[in-house]
Order: sequence, then structure tokens, then C-alpha cells
Amino acid sequence: MVGIAIGLMVVAVAMGALMVSRSVSGTVSDASDIQQQAAYAMRVIGAQVRQAGSLRINLDYQPNTAEPHLAKVAIETNAAASGGVGKDFDPSRDTIRGAAASMTVGYRRYVETVTNPVKPSTPEETLARNCVGSPGDANDQRLESAFVYNATNATLSCGDGTAAQPIIQNVANFEVRYMLQDNSTSGDSKIKRVLAADVPATDWSKVQGIEVCLVLYGNEAIDMPSPSYYTDCDDKTKDMTALTGARARRMHLVFRNVFQLRSQALM
Repeated sequence: MVGIAIGLMVVAVAMGALMVSRSVSGTVSDASDIQQQAAYAMRVIGAQVRQAGSLRINLDYQPNTAEPHLAKVAIETNAAASGGVGKDFDPSRDTIRGAAASMTVGYRRYVETVTNPVKPSTPEETLARNCVGSPGDANDQRLESAFVYNATNATLSCGDGTAAQPIIQNVANFEVRYMLQDNSTSGDSKIKRVLAADVPATDWSKVQGIEVCLVLYGNEAIDMPSPSYYTDCDDKTKDMTALTGARARRMHLVFRNVFQLRSQALM
């Protein structure tokens, strides 16, 4: 009887240690998954934002036959398309625009390959791609990426305005703040950090960068003390133990990143 009692005590201690170990392992795995999703989303957003507003350099502009090495080049500011509006590119209109839960960036589609040595008859094409890997059709002069947050499905999707697809899930919040250049005072230029609603329609060309904030939550329910707070994108604290549904007692992590629009000066 004494041996059985000791054996049961050892089993109970081992089971308790196993449960604690499993809980810790699940929490660490959850945090790792969240960080991987956030890193992927920021990488996709950054790749598109850094190209926003980029234009095509025309290397065939007024060639110099006498001295080819002195040939002039030109930056094409606007690009008309045979498909009409929606396929053309105007940097003052298509570089960046936003709404409460979305952001759209665009840049000029241009040909990079001249001749395919394997198949010379292959038409020239661009190697650039938007967030879903689409180059657009032959008439498209714009590469556009629209990032949209769906609070109902808790997803962040991206597409070209027609074919959007989720790129990450378990999204509790997505907020973009725009670095708006303020030249209202002569000789004292400042940068204001504002939401899309505070950027006048005529002032999008003054946006010099964007701050992206993501809040992601995990899949593992955690036995956390009440209250347990995190700071949301609006700098307000929220209690994770008071949340309901899929977010109830889930780990919430906040990620922020700032990206510069490299081509805005051309506008």
C-alpha cells in the first residue's frame, strides 16, 4: 500500500510537470507563430511601399548618335494605357491613398527584359510584381497593391483591386498613420503623424512615409491573471481577459514599422 501511494504521488507530480511544460511550450509556439506572421506581413507591405510612386526611365529619349555615351534619358511622369482609367498610372493620384482600414500603393509598370535568348519571339515583360504576384495584363501601366483589414474575418488581405487574398490571419487591428509634411510655416517644415481621414485629398503627395501597426492574437487559450493588458494601435490599453469569442484569453502582440516613400520627391 505504501509503494502504491508513493507511486501515485510520483505520477501526480509528473503529470503536473507535464501539463506545465505543455502550457509553456504551447505559449512559446504561439508567440513564434505570431511573430512569423507579423514579419511576413511587414515584409510584403514594405516591399510594395518602398516602390510606391516609382517611375520609368526612358533610355531611348533623344539618342545622341555622335556620342552614344552622352545620350539623354527622361523620367516618364505619367503613363497612359489603352485600357483607360484603372490601367494608367498617375503618380499624383496612384502613389498612395488610404481609408480607415485600408491602404493602397501603386507604381509604374515598366519593361525590364529586352530579348529572351531562349525564345526571341517572347514579348517584352516586366519582372516587377505586386503583393499577389500579378504583373497585370499587357495594357496595364500600373502595379497596385491594396491592403485591406477585415475585422469580421480577422484577416489582412492584399490584391490589385480585383483579386484580393488573405496574407495573414488572427488580426485584431490594422492601423496606418501617414507622415504628412507640413509646410504651412515658411522655413519650418514639420512632419505630422495623422490618420487617413486627416490627409486632405490634395495633400497625398505630401506624405513622406507611413507607420504600420498590426495587432495579432494567438490560437492557444492562456490561463492569464485578470486583468492582463496590452497597448493597442491607438495607444489605449485593453484587457485580454475581458475579450470574447476567438480572442478570449489569447496572447496579443503589437507590431509597428515605419516605411519611407522613396519616390515622393518626384511628385
